Amino acid sequence: MSARDRLFLLPSAFEDPAAGPGLFHCPYCARMTGVLAYAPQVRERIDVQIVDFPRPRAAIVALVGDAHQSCPLLVLADGTDPLPPGAQRSSATGRAFIADTARIIDYLADRHGAPRPHP
Repeated sequence: MSARDRLFLLPSAFEDPAAGPGLFHCPYCARMTGVLAYAPQVRERIDVQIVDFPRPRAAIVALVGDAHQSCPLLVLADGTDPLPPGAQRSSATGRAFIADTARIIDYLADRHGAPRPHP
């Protein structure tokens, strides 16, 4: 059982031999990292976990199953009700999560006081 929302992100730099030589970053995870830097109070209210790039990503699979391993991924705290816009339930575990970056940011704004992107 989790009393806090948990945000999964990829490392700031990782290798992906399938994409070519060198280091890469996930632009969506970078955006989330920026939001957390702008709103450090949010980082104090949620759990943030960095997962390695290669799949399977065991920590994510344990919570929402192997069909939803993309990052960023916000797994909602147990008992979050009603589900916020963009949230879905894992058919493997029943846990609620948000996989869309913009929806994660909206949720963090509504629930945890993160600033919203300027329109």
